[in-house]
Amino acid sequence: MDGNTQRRRRILIGVSPRILRQVPTELGFRGKTLQYLEQSVAQWVMTAGAMVVMIPAVQEGGLVKRSDLSVHDYAATLDGLILQGGADIDPAIYGEDPSPALGVTDPVRDRFELDLLRAFVEYGKPVLGICRGMQLINVAFGGTLHQDLTTGGATTYSHYLRELYDEHAHALRFREDGWLKSLYPDLDNPQVNSIHHQGVKVLGRGLTIDAWSEDGVVECIRGESESFLVGVQWHPEFHDERFPNLLPAQPLLDTFIQAARQSGWDPARVSASPCFATARRAASSSSASAMPLHLPRAPRECRSDCPTSRPRFR
Repeated sequence: MDGNTQRRRRILIGVSPRILRQVPTELGFRGKTLQYLEQSVAQWVMTAGAMVVMIPAVQEGGLVKRSDLSVHDYAATLDGLILQGGADIDPAIYGEDPSPALGVTDPVRDRFELDLLRAFVEYGKPVLGICRGMQLINVAFGGTLHQDLTTGGATTYSHYLRELYDEHAHALRFREDGWLKSLYPDLDNPQVNSIHHQGVKVLGRGLTIDAWSEDGVVECIRGESESFLVGVQWHPEFHDERFPNLLPAQPLLDTFIQAARQSGWDPARVSASPCFATARRAASSSSASAMPLHLPRAPRECRSDCPTSRPRFR
């Protein structure tokens, strides 16, 4: 079969897992930990013709150790990464003590997702962060978070109402000359759902803001480099036929999938680069218990023609 008739491989998108440690007894997994995907995010991505795989986190005490599996293997194999929502991020990562309003955290998940994010950015693969995922991107680049928007003084408006969940929504304000606005050039008065109590406080290095809520809470951030690195505070996977007045999710998804099609790094070429070798040595020598605070600067020996030098860490 020649190249003209051979079936084109489907795009493979990795999604980081949610982790459930206190499993309800009726599920039958006594004393076990569940890693899972909420089906909406997987099916949303599948509507674009992509295949979705969950990237299981490596747990302490499990059969697989962190040293046995490199996140660079996932970054080399998959075409893009989605960081989904979930638990609050441990404030120790961005140098703060926990506040009384902090929710449940999961440092193991934080550490694993920071490693994943670093690897996919180094490979120039697209990354989309949803809710917590957007906050993780900001923290990874040296930013900080409001541990709770209302008690922290960021706003008096509640961005999370338990009784409404994904039915809770508010207006969105685009940056007029921003990338996100360019996806919706003719849309007036956009609305998005709101299911979060934390938010961006200090913006990370090398990031820019593309949208806010009416009360000034950051709703969309993106990387300033040419690689696709975008975080949205809302849940686009919940913008379905139930909510025709919410911001259409398809333009965002289509742009992410197109970036995944174009990323196309050759793993052999990337692994042979001096930048990648330096990153692998650094990863293998780090302690399994070490908490990475943010993405490192690109290695000094990176050259302009080296594939891993494209995302310039700041």
